[in-house]
Amino acid sequence: MAERHEVPETGAAAPVVPSLRWADPPEGPAVVLLDQTRLPAEETELVCADVPQLVAAIRTLAVRGAPLLGIAGAYGVALAAARGDDVAAAAEALAHARPTAVNLGYGVRRASDAHRAASDAGAGPEAAASAALAEARAVHAEDADASARMARHGLALLGELRPEGGHRILTHCNTGALVSGGEGTALAVALAAHRAGALRRLWVDETRPLLQGARLTAYEAARAGMPYTVLADGAAGSLFAAGEVDAVLIGADRIAADGSVANKVGSYPLAVLARHHRVPFVVVAPLSTVDPATARGADIVVEQRPGREVTEFPGALPVAPAGAPAYNPAFDVTPAELVTAIVTEAGVVSPVTRDGLAKLCSTSRWSTSRSGNGMMAE
Repeated sequence: MAERHEVPETGAAAPVVPSLRWADPPEGPAVVLLDQTRLPAEETELVCADVPQLVAAIRTLAVRGAPLLGIAGAYGVALAAARGDDVAAAAEALAHARPTAVNLGYGVRRASDAHRAASDAGAGPEAAASAALAEARAVHAEDADASARMARHGLALLGELRPEGGHRILTHCNTGALVSGGEGTALAVALAAHRAGALRRLWVDETRPLLQGARLTAYEAARAGMPYTVLADGAAGSLFAAGEVDAVLIGADRIAADGSVANKVGSYPLAVLARHHRVPFVVVAPLSTVDPATARGADIVVEQRPGREVTEFPGALPVAPAGAPAYNPAFDVTPAELVTAIVTEAGVVSPVTRDGLAKLCSTSRWSTSRSGNGMMAE
């Protein structure tokens, strides 16, 4: 069982505890996570000393968010190698811990390929483990860089969409530093707007059933001093009707080759509302989230989670009769025609088309790899 360490109180203005870090001996080898299931009430570190503990943390959402899952997957392979465990078996378990988030498999492949290449070149177990760890650290650093680039591109796009500033941004789920090696995806753009004095209001969907907006995005927004307001998911329509939303910014867990976007359930209704009210609907995600092997949005496997997440609030407070059946998809899929733009570290795709997305990928420092089911660094 993974160990939990209480983190001292940091104060409202202090930076968030790192979402993920690698621990060398004597603390490790281990992957140390900020347990997101305990936020915002407690900042508790979860120490994963082996891959089964890390897989459990991924499945229970102690660690979550597409980019961070990629980082976690890479470090998980490095952890198995450092322990002398079966790296191939560990990689298989990690890659399938959550089926929709393509970044998880991407990070696992990067570290696994590095470990295999070192072994094939004659490196011993210790040197091969070091190669896997170096690759995991590279994935981590690249994501931080991608986050900064996405923030710049996204802020520029907001300036084009609304030159006068004073942006009122609606967001869904959590897309900040808690899901990234840097400051996040969509929330990083909102944070850049805030720092530029151009954010009037951040509207934070609570994001049922697990309240990642109310628990996590509000937590990050408060620490950053952003002007934010939490709302029930069903209240978003009234905000659009009142003309109180200038743009919707969300992240993504997988983007199909046709530009369809899988994101936290509740994103698709926002896209429909945005189209009806002529409000830009913008997806912010690194290129590692683009999956050219998934041709269409209909081909994306959507994770189905336990019904108790719907029938109980976090903390096991019942909100439905005992035994009530529940429908609980973790994600929904927004078709490309409802997406105004996709912001990546390599630039912006708008309008969102299969050809436009492929062109951005092919002209960046990434190249598509269908056999690898994702993006691979050149």
